[in-house]
Amino acid sequence: MSKKIVIIPTYNERENIEEIIRAVFALQQSFDVLIVDDNSPDGTASIVKNLQANEFKLNLHILERQVKNGLGTAYIEGFKWCLKNDYEFIFEMDADFSHNPNDLPKLYEALCNGADVSIGSRYKTGVNVVNWPMSRVMLSYFASAYVRFITGLEIRDTTAGFVGYRSRVLSTIALDEIKFRGYAFQIEMKYTAHKHGFTIEEVPIIFTDRTKGESKISNGIIQEAIIGVVSMKLKSFFKKYEKL
Repeated sequence: MSKKIVIIPTYNERENIEEIIRAVFALQQSFDVLIVDDNSPDGTASIVKNLQANEFKLNLHILERQVKNGLGTAYIEGFKWCLKNDYEFIFEMDADFSHNPNDLPKLYEALCNGADVSIGSRYKTGVNVVNWPMSRVMLSYFASAYVRFITGLEIRDTTAGFVGYRSRVLSTIALDEIKFRGYAFQIEMKYTAHKHGFTIEEVPIIFTDRTKGESKISNGIIQEAIIGVVSMKLKSFFKKYEKL
């Protein structure tokens, strides 16, 4: 079993799921894959289980959830499964190829070279986003600036969803206390890792918007991020963080 695993949450990703799984397994470096599927009505889980049974028995895994309950809870369940199964390097990425699997070795290399958390960053070296309308680019870019202002984080891409963790980070963070379910979950995880004193490194990537399937972002998710960041910061004054 590889010590490295990629968690990919899915909901209605039948158009992308087989291709993304094969792309990860085609890498020269060995990564296992864990799919966390939220009961996709389009049969995403069936495609995964067919690949698991016929081709990737040892390296492809799936957690099937009964309801669609948010990105954050999907990752939390995935993190717990990976820790239980003794993975040392745990990565998260989207199923739609907005995160290029070919960048996984770069995130892994950053962890091997001393980082506790590695971030596939769209804004480390400018704005590296393809196929997004300018309004979406501006929203994302200034959202990260807003988060930096509120939290004091020095991360350029605070909302990034392409992230690698050493297992000790996820073992230290009280995962059941992570409250956000949407994209603000990504902010909360980075902020919590920072408060615990873990080393965070951004790795430049090019982010390409999906060409197949539908985006899951909504106004509610955006509002959670805007309002929730202030609440998260205020609550942090009353929490104790284990420092390494």
